[in-house]
Amino acid sequence: MAFKSKTPSKGLRQKTPLQTKKPLQSKAGFKAKPAAPAALPSPLDQKKTLQRQTIRALERAKKAALEAGVDLSDWESDFIDGVTERVKTYGRAFADPDKGAMNGTLSLLQGQKLREIRKKVKDKANRETPESSDEA
Repeated sequence: MAFKSKTPSKGLRQKTPLQTKKPLQSKAGFKAKPAAPAALPSPLDQKKTLQRQTIRALERAKKAALEAGVDLSDWESDFIDGVTERVKTYGRAFADPDKGAMNGTLSLLQGQKLREIRKKVKDKANRETPESSDEA
């Protein structure tokens, strides 16, 4: 105990209490934490959603053709039915990853053919509509 002093020390004491410049509590009071962001959908949910969207798009194309009175070729009808069944059964309509996106339900060419069918229906429906209104 070589460092023992002869006078008792008072210790460190502060002359005035600590004060803040701003009050700790705002006028509105304490606010709760902001709500946590909504949970992102899981990859499985995203996959199921994409499958439903694809099936709905295929069904809309077929329904639009029926409503417009456009006769789809046998190949086009079989294409829509076959792709719909494959998406329902396997979750996608193609097996080769080089033909489309890994998380996609249609290959690039299948998507292109679907757009062509919808365009064909739309064009034929638009051509038939003005003729029928001229006759009336």
